[in-house]
Amino acid sequence: MAKGDDAVAKKKNKERRKKMQKEGSSVSARVASIIAAKKRRLSGKRRMCQGMCFSLPTLDDPFNDRNGKLEFQKKETKNKPSARKNEKAFVKGKMKGIENDKAMSMGSEIRKSLISNNNLGIDQEKAKVQMNGKAGRGRQRQARENMDCPSKFLMYSLNEIEKALRHEGTYNDDEDESLFVSPWGVEFLKCYSTGKDILETSGSSCTTEQIAWVVSMAADIIVRKEEEDLSVPSPSFLFLVPSQEEAVKVRMVCKPLKALGIHTVSVHPGSSIDHQIHGLASCEPEFLVSTPDRLLELVSLKAIDISGVSFLVVDGVESLYNGGCLNALKSIRQSISGSLRTVVFNNFFSGACVPVLQNLLLGSICRLSIDQSIPIQSACIVQTINLCTSEEERLLKSIQVLNDACGSQLCSQPLKVLYVVGNDNSSFNLVKMLEINGYTVSVESNRSISNDDNSLDTNIRMKPVVSVINVERISTTNLAFYETVILPNFVPSIDNYVQILTRMARHSIKGNFHSFLTKEDALIARPLMGILEQCGQAVPEALRNLHLTSSVPES
Repeated sequence: MAKGDDAVAKKKNKERRKKMQKEGSSVSARVASIIAAKKRRLSGKRRMCQGMCFSLPTLDDPFNDRNGKLEFQKKETKNKPSARKNEKAFVKGKMKGIENDKAMSMGSEIRKSLISNNNLGIDQEKAKVQMNGKAGRGRQRQARENMDCPSKFLMYSLNEIEKALRHEGTYNDDEDESLFVSPWGVEFLKCYSTGKDILETSGSSCTTEQIAWVVSMAADIIVRKEEEDLSVPSPSFLFLVPSQEEAVKVRMVCKPLKALGIHTVSVHPGSSIDHQIHGLASCEPEFLVSTPDRLLELVSLKAIDISGVSFLVVDGVESLYNGGCLNALKSIRQSISGSLRTVVFNNFFSGACVPVLQNLLLGSICRLSIDQSIPIQSACIVQTINLCTSEEERLLKSIQVLNDACGSQLCSQPLKVLYVVGNDNSSFNLVKMLEINGYTVSVESNRSISNDDNSLDTNIRMKPVVSVINVERISTTNLAFYETVILPNFVPSIDNYVQILTRMARHSIKGNFHSFLTKEDALIARPLMGILEQCGQAVPEALRNLHLTSSVPES
């Protein structure tokens, strides 16, 4: 078979290289390769790599950027992502490209604040998960959720809501501060990270700023569940409002979240129920804003299923109470099964609000308010003033109050009681009488009482452990877990009374503060009346008479 020109040239070149090596040529290997490449180029024969470098431009590649390479197109896959995943990918893409220094800086500040102020709640949740080796995936997810707060999606949701509100003129750039620098929002995240239900006691209906933070948190919960491939029921978030106007207000704040894949539906008496039934049948909203009566009517007609709601917000407790919606609230709460986080905006300081809140908030709670006034901090705490004629009567009545409180306690957890005494000898008599009545007394104890204290014997749990401290140790004692505080001998200063009132029962819906006065306490009658009037509580006639009959002139 005749050899081709390429084979002949290849053989000649090989012989030439061998000859040069034998003759000991002074040309280096690099120079020799350059010379050989030049000869091949002059002869019109190049290697493949050299040919690619000298390709001519084409119509498809006029600037010869691809150097003669063919453009291969990948075959499209048949499995297309769902619309929900497309929305999430779109949101993540926008989140990566967003340049909002306020959001990022505020997010880091909130994260530092949460880590420094909420280690107790996070550590308790971690301990529960570690102790129970068979802990469910939901509890592990909740522990991770507490650690990751606040998330980028939460901040991005707030940013989208704020931009929409400013575009519509609801927010003013000069007058209104950004949502990211909201002190209430920071406190809300702190309370939410504890894992407890939240009681907001600011004394008014929720503002646009508060709605924005709450709905952003609800949206973040849904996204977290979807990322973990957990089922998200429809609806997952329920916002109960007292009127149609409030429903429109909440709906306006939730509207920007639709672009992020969070759909909101509002139902209220302003529209026909047939129209609302048809609308609910054609969509599956993640958020539902409703008045209690209309929602209960739709549930009874099986137009919507709220059993899977995991986040509930109730606004305007006083308006709902005056509107006769208590039974509807109770029925709605009973229709929800499974784990539920609840936030209640309470603007009702009367004692009648306590049964309403007890139907909505179960177990230990976290109070939330940035207002440090006495009425706000003492919301849902019942103050009882008793007038006695002698020291013996004061001791007997203080013991009777404790007996009555234990007799009416229906909760499985023991009552947490604190006696605050003075420096006189009556404190010794009080401790002796408590022990005679079968109570275990902890004197001058700085031990913090918690809701998870299971160290008590079963027989002792029938009656509470009563703590007795001196009035001088009020400022150094943790009063947050005490639901009942009794002053057998009134404290020497009204400031001590206010300090106890605003620091007790921080994790309970209801608190009871009992005080016992005699004629010697006439100087304290007037300021005590002022505190009762500020808190919207009735002033006893005996206290008024003590003030009127006092020989001290009114200032």
